[in-house]
Amino acid sequence: MLKYRCLVLDHDDTVVKSTPTIHFPSFKKTLENLRPNVKMTLEEFLLYSFDPGFSPLCHDILKFTDEEMEFQYNTWNEHVQKTIPKFYEGFDDIIKKQKDEGGLVCVVSHSNSVNILRDFNENFGIEPDMIFGWELGEEKRKPKPYPLNEIMRVYNLKPNELLMVDDLKPGYDMARSCGVDFACAGWSNQIPKIAEFMKKNCDYYFDSVKKLEKFLFN
Repeated sequence: MLKYRCLVLDHDDTVVKSTPTIHFPSFKKTLENLRPNVKMTLEEFLLYSFDPGFSPLCHDILKFTDEEMEFQYNTWNEHVQKTIPKFYEGFDDIIKKQKDEGGLVCVVSHSNSVNILRDFNENFGIEPDMIFGWELGEEKRKPKPYPLNEIMRVYNLKPNELLMVDDLKPGYDMARSCGVDFACAGWSNQIPKIAEFMKKNCDYYFDSVKKLEKFLFN
């Protein structure tokens, strides 16, 4: 019997290794063009992505205009199209076991759905049951509750039948707003501020994919 009927997975740095190889290099290129005086390390980028989140970083901190946001998006999209990120070892087993036992696998991410679908097909040969990506817009994008509420509506699920797995706070905030259990993908990074918050506040914290698998299926 499945512990959770539906696994709701973040994509970047939860299922696939993508920020160090795709998202951060593309954002550095954006900064070089739009804010050449702003220097940012990978750790600083991850901390901003953790809290307040990527959208507030762009809109509230860097004050990107609509035109600059479009430049940022296009620069990022060019990088994404060129590279298929590798998945964290062991995630193929989790996804296949969940599906083989009749469970659902949904993805809630700040990447575009078309790229998530590509990554799943290339890495796992399996497509998620539902995908909620960046293209949905601000009001339907995490940390807004829309993705989880829509999953529960479509599949007639209760909050205790879902587990949200994410490495950053926007996923945690979304899960909390819907009463859904949250597990931190602690294998993604060991930045003290992030790890400390997640260990203190999350329902579960896993520092390896293998430990998540054992929790789900043992």
